[in-house]
Amino acid sequence: MRAVVLREPGPVENLELTDLPVPEPKPGWVRIAVRAFGLNRSELHTRLGLAEGVTFPRVPGIEAVGVVDADPSGEFEPGQQVATMMGGMGRTFDGGYAEYTVVPKKQVIPFRSELPWEVLGQVPETLQTAYGSLTTGLDLRAGQTLLIRGGTSALGFATAALAKDLGASVFATTRQEDRLETLRDHGVDHPLLDDGDIAAQVRTIAPEGVHAALELVGTPTLPDTLKATRVHGTVCFTGMLSNQWTISNFYPIGYLPAGVRLTAYGGEADDLPASVLQRHLDRIAAGTTSLGPAKVYAMTEIRQAHDDLEHNRTAGKLVVLTGRAEGAAP
Repeated sequence: MRAVVLREPGPVENLELTDLPVPEPKPGWVRIAVRAFGLNRSELHTRLGLAEGVTFPRVPGIEAVGVVDADPSGEFEPGQQVATMMGGMGRTFDGGYAEYTVVPKKQVIPFRSELPWEVLGQVPETLQTAYGSLTTGLDLRAGQTLLIRGGTSALGFATAALAKDLGASVFATTRQEDRLETLRDHGVDHPLLDDGDIAAQVRTIAPEGVHAALELVGTPTLPDTLKATRVHGTVCFTGMLSNQWTISNFYPIGYLPAGVRLTAYGGEADDLPASVLQRHLDRIAAGTTSLGPAKVYAMTEIRQAHDDLEHNRTAGKLVVLTGRAEGAAP
């Protein structure tokens, strides 16, 4: 099979498209014929040497979509469409950047859809994180206001779509003026150009501040995001687009505005119920919701895809198609 191997941390040239043996699933694991996989900041952190607990060489990739190829337990029928994510994928065992991957059965989520694989490849990790951030992290309710710091990321678009479905009013930021209209086109009520003082812009529209805020940029913008949030409001720290996620000399009383709550979210596959995944795919198919724009690559373009991810050249999700034909033998 073709697979992308990261021999050691470093530049995009360290990503090598090569041939590897098709992996065999051990008891309790499932082999998936991968049709598409999304790119995530987590894999960028791995390539840059910023991730902990990763062993090399490694096939990266914390998510994938495809069809079941082999399940020793017999629980999943061959050909069943599935998504998988997290659980050590691409970090402690080989991940989704390959034509086949083997994963623990507990992190296999079945679905049925006629959407093309490049669309399905956008969904798993992004939807899981958006859903978990809004429910577990923020407990967002209909009629409330939500600020998304880092709105033109794939996670930003997905969160905006889910929040609008819930009945919330959405503020979202971008550092690029030409992307304000893109945010508006994807349902954001108040697109904001990030000048470093988003709190002032938010409070011009919502004087008391927003009910909830999702921090996707990282610790450099977190203080300003907290200031944009009302008393008894909640900020959920989920993303690190800046590659900065620690706070030096953290003094809570001095750092947190009085009465503003700070939470965090980082989930696993079992945090995304199959029913939620299926419902969202059905709504995408019906045209009633969207995960935002995507750029699609071939496996031979993996270095370009990673370079685009690292330098924030595209809005929305980056997806790679493996190019495997349906029904092809291992």
